[in-house]
Amino acid sequence: MARRFRIPDDPEPSTASAGDAPCPLCGRPLGSENIDRHHLIPKSLKGREQFAIHKVCHRKIHATLSEKELLRAYHTWEALQGHEDIRSFIAWVANKPPAFYTRTFTSNKKKRR
Repeated sequence: MARRFRIPDDPEPSTASAGDAPCPLCGRPLGSENIDRHHLIPKSLKGREQFAIHKVCHRKIHATLSEKELLRAYHTWEALQGHEDIRSFIAWVANKPPAFYTRTFTSNKKKRR
């Protein structure tokens, strides 16, 4: 199960380490712990491209939005950052360290859909 969250080694070394790269959702450095991969278009709906993202950011996306919503309206980082709940989450997590992780609860709004 731990392999699921491991980022594969980059076959070509880059000048910047993976920890220096920013999270595409919150903009904080990724670091080397608690990293997931996110499909902007859900994998179950034929999405292929994956992006490294903080685990807490990834969980917030899926706790807030359904896969159909992700496909229809939130398949770009800008659209995700514009969602009211995600925007307030980004403001909250902005000063946390890169390895920060806490449990994320499913939004009541999502449960009612």
